[in-house]
Amino acid sequence: MSASDILKTTQSIVANIEHVILGKTEPVNLLLCAWLAGGHVLLEDVPGTGKTMLARALAKTLEVDFKRIQFTPDLLPNDILGTSIFHQATGQFKFQPGPVFTTVLLADEINRATPRTQSALLEAMAESQVTVDGRTTELNPLFFVIATQNPIEHQGTFPLPEAQMDRFMMRLSLGYPARAQEIQMVKGQNIAHPIHALKSILPAETIQRIRQVLPQVKVADEVYAYAMDLVASTRSCADLKLGASPRATLMLIRASQAMALLQGKAYVSPSQVYRLAKPVLNHRVLPSGEAKLQGKTADQILTRLISEIKVPTGSA
Repeated sequence: MSASDILKTTQSIVANIEHVILGKTEPVNLLLCAWLAGGHVLLEDVPGTGKTMLARALAKTLEVDFKRIQFTPDLLPNDILGTSIFHQATGQFKFQPGPVFTTVLLADEINRATPRTQSALLEAMAESQVTVDGRTTELNPLFFVIATQNPIEHQGTFPLPEAQMDRFMMRLSLGYPARAQEIQMVKGQNIAHPIHALKSILPAETIQRIRQVLPQVKVADEVYAYAMDLVASTRSCADLKLGASPRATLMLIRASQAMALLQGKAYVSPSQVYRLAKPVLNHRVLPSGEAKLQGKTADQILTRLISEIKVPTGSA
């Protein structure tokens, strides 16, 4: 696929999703960017902002399988991965795949499940495979996890450990809609939800074809250096007790390559790295105790760090 073909394709995907999710072009673009780059996304927002509908609209637009798991304290790893069932007729055990065997998986309120169950998703996200009873099974090549959590309510939750947070390429938030868009949304759902009328416009193979082009997106040495400077600044910052890992640098470059394709470019510009720095880094850093006492948040600290790093000249 040429850069112009990819641009038209991704624009049509975003436009189709926006029939359901109004006025959220940037989060939709970032979600699509993460999928193209082979990453996973943590959607952190208050209830009712359209997180589930966004995941469903994405899956329906690309005509792929979609499954949703409601994470609860009594959810077990086998409820996600699957289990082996004994069949008396054959006298053999047969593996019954769990909901993880899909293309787009919505892990709803992931922080309400126990750490043991949360970690069951770790191998699937990192390796695109699961192991049950000593048997390893490959997942769909386009496997994409969209996990959600409520940042306000913490009673009865199990916060994701830093190692698992690091597995997500980006952390995004939809936020409340603008006044006019919320009124439009309410009017549009007066008879039926627009998700039911949403049409599939492209086959799933489209994403796979775009992914094959991703390694060909050129990254100049100065762009690699800029991404490295952004990540390294989090490790030497006195306001942070945990800086971003080397995986963050890898994810930042890979996401920037995907964003370049979304913009119809064959190369990564520093402006794309700048745009993606917060979504890629904001869940990988932790403010120090003193910074918290001063009322500083990870987002505020990152904003300052990003502004202090010189952007290479010639950015587009």
